[in-house]
Amino acid sequence: MHTIVLATQKGGSGKSTLAIGLAVAARQAGYSVRLIETDPQGTLSNWQRRRSDAEPVVEPIYHASDIEPRLKMLADGGLQLAIVDTAAGLSATTTAAIRHADLCLIPARPSITDIEATTSTLSVARAWRRPFSFVLNQTPIRGQRIDNATDRLAEEAALDLADVLARPLIAMRNDHQDSLAAGLAVGEFAPNGKSASELRELWRWIESRLNLSAATGLSIAEEFPAATDMLPAVAALSSGDTTRPS
Repeated sequence: MHTIVLATQKGGSGKSTLAIGLAVAARQAGYSVRLIETDPQGTLSNWQRRRSDAEPVVEPIYHASDIEPRLKMLADGGLQLAIVDTAAGLSATTTAAIRHADLCLIPARPSITDIEATTSTLSVARAWRRPFSFVLNQTPIRGQRIDNATDRLAEEAALDLADVLARPLIAMRNDHQDSLAAGLAVGEFAPNGKSASELRELWRWIESRLNLSAATGLSIAEEFPAATDMLPAVAALSSGDTTRPS
């Protein structure tokens, strides 16, 4: 099983919308998927109540001590993918989720405040030596702000942009919110639209990043051995103490 965690300090970055969109895109690609909700605000649970399809299941886990045993139980049960949606800010539960992530996705809108707010999440991912990528979300269709934001994210991570920025960028369109209101993912609400296409492309990017296939059951260490070795060399560039916790 692989675990993808969406986390960032800033609220309103679109973590829940991305989690839902990616979960359905992964299901459509043939994966078994569980959505894990660690945000007491309950966005995923509310979405599921509006939904007629029982899949993907949304499972609330609000205590840090429950993260590891539940992920292990899901993996032992044959689940292929867990996608964890976290609350804004940093908490023990979010840190526990990042600790067990095969990939930490850090959404950010193309604004200086959102990009600055990624620092604390980035530090946790580096401290636990977890692979991470930024997702530039809710972007305008075009404009210089996008270029400025991508440059700033590369500076924030002290890595080449190709190493840290997921593709494609996810544009701001009304069908993201309209699909949530209908209990759907954007890939179900407007399957032939540009937003659905972007989410499918983002899922394919993640598949490539983690070297996944719907039939695989390999661990991150077996499939992507370089991932956990990529960050220590740059960990000292993070603010604060980045020594790996014991």
